[in-house]
Amino acid sequence: MKLKYVLLLTLFSLKLFAQEKDSFIVEGKDTTIIIDKGTFTLKEVIVRNHMDYNSLLRRIQNDTTFYKAFRNLHVIEFSAYNNIRMLNKQGNVQASYNSKTHQQHKNNCRSTQTLEQKATGDFFDNHGNYNYITGEMYASIFLTKGTVCGENNIVAGHEFSTIDKSGMEKHKEQLKMLFFNPGKKIPGIPFIGNKLDLYDEDAHKLYNYSLDYGTYKGNDAFIFSIKPKDDLGFFQHSDIVVDEMTTWFDAKTMEVIARTYTLSYHAFFYDFNVSMQVEMTHAGNLLIPETMRYKGNFSAITKKRERGEFTATLFDFKQN
Repeated sequence: MKLKYVLLLTLFSLKLFAQEKDSFIVEGKDTTIIIDKGTFTLKEVIVRNHMDYNSLLRRIQNDTTFYKAFRNLHVIEFSAYNNIRMLNKQGNVQASYNSKTHQQHKNNCRSTQTLEQKATGDFFDNHGNYNYITGEMYASIFLTKGTVCGENNIVAGHEFSTIDKSGMEKHKEQLKMLFFNPGKKIPGIPFIGNKLDLYDEDAHKLYNYSLDYGTYKGNDAFIFSIKPKDDLGFFQHSDIVVDEMTTWFDAKTMEVIARTYTLSYHAFFYDFNVSMQVEMTHAGNLLIPETMRYKGNFSAITKKRERGEFTATLFDFKQN
């Protein structure tokens, strides 16, 4: 009788412990876990190999290596093929920009040298300025105007912010947030900002999250995917902004080695449909974006609609 009582007490204690920590629900070969009220699906390979999924998921949610890779472009030399196309309603090219450039970096200063360039349509205005936000955005990431000095690749303290920004500068900052921090809140966009937070309690009611293990171009990788749930109601669908996001993390370093995502939203004041593909490489010990592909269709109530796409291909990296 005493032994039975001890066994029951032990089982009850284990049940309480499981409730306080992580909950497990096995569905076929996948396992669903609950962490901080968020539900995640672990693929069989993760569970079978007893990987520390808890630490992995927390590192994924707090990742800064994606943004860091782009900041690394501020401290190295590289060459680039730049291809931008602006499209009309029918999908035909109405303006374009193609160039080969080289970024020089010396004495903590960088500048862009244009080796080849061809522009068509109204890509530039009569003063040589960009006629499109897409062009402005591209240039702010991969090209410099004049010489820029005193930069570094530190992420801490360089969070995106729209404070003290207005007009074009505010809009570019919001687009950078979409590019570099997909899944984080964006202030100043009517009805949308809070819906971009993929890791709060409300988001877990809308999205499925899964962690898998595989390879990406020969590299062992953790694969983290976010997709909307299939059984959402009409009003829940209106809260969806991320249509799909998949990120490959290097299994040894946990650096982002590739990411694809599609974001869309439609409201009276603002709408967009953006897809991105980014692949990383290394320049010495620095993680660097090697290829970035973008397709976007967006408008704001005070801006004309833009339909554009671009591809950035970076090569010949050199650390000073």
